[in-house]
Amino acid sequence: MSRSFRSLSFLASNTEEAQASRVELIRLYGDIAPTDADVIVALGGDGFMLQTLHETMNSGKLVYGMNRGSVGFLMNDYSTENLRDRISAAVENDFHPLKMTTTNADGTTSIALALNEVSLLRQSYQAAKLKVIIDGQVRLEELICDGVMVATPAGSTAYNLSAHGPILPLEAPLLALTPVSPYRPRRWRGALLPNKVHVDIVVLEAEKRPVNAVADHTEVKSVIRVQIAQSEDTTASILSDPDRSWSDRILAEQFSN
Repeated sequence: MSRSFRSLSFLASNTEEAQASRVELIRLYGDIAPTDADVIVALGGDGFMLQTLHETMNSGKLVYGMNRGSVGFLMNDYSTENLRDRISAAVENDFHPLKMTTTNADGTTSIALALNEVSLLRQSYQAAKLKVIIDGQVRLEELICDGVMVATPAGSTAYNLSAHGPILPLEAPLLALTPVSPYRPRRWRGALLPNKVHVDIVVLEAEKRPVNAVADHTEVKSVIRVQIAQSEDTTASILSDPDRSWSDRILAEQFSN
């Protein structure tokens, strides 16, 4: 759907390529502060896009990314030509992140948001030992593993895919619960969950088997319990070119080598 806008703000990662692209685009299209812009153009890789989305959640700002990194799954192709027309024709995608609430070994609590995934990972040479509870019902009394994650459809092609989790279509109202190197139950390969569920993971033998929790790029050390649920009151908005929509990218990923 075409949209009208007045102003652009260009943000770039710290790489030389991204910074040079920002200078060139500002020369061509001008630049204003992100707080005053209608659209923020993010130049970098997927990590920088995630950082920008976290910073603009619930701001009403639209983010249009162009790849100046490596993989660039979340980004559009880079070009200096017809940028205003491309943004006007771009498709808007709104996402609700996961909310991670941790209870920590020192008695504190922490809250963080994740657009890709929330993961629990062993902190030492000892495998993690976890209890998995879904909507108040214990589903796994004891999961021994290197870790476990809850991934969104947007994040299903990231760490989740590397851990042999399923790729989820963007429109699917699902979350992927995926183990990392499960030892017991050895044959358990994870589960698909409705995106409205509450996932509660309890760390067993926490002193002997310490565990860290990570929500995208926010890490909390030595957790003893992690609660995960979709944050309905928080939204991030990203723009994608019509010929390279996220749905198309996720579908193509399922047929790639």
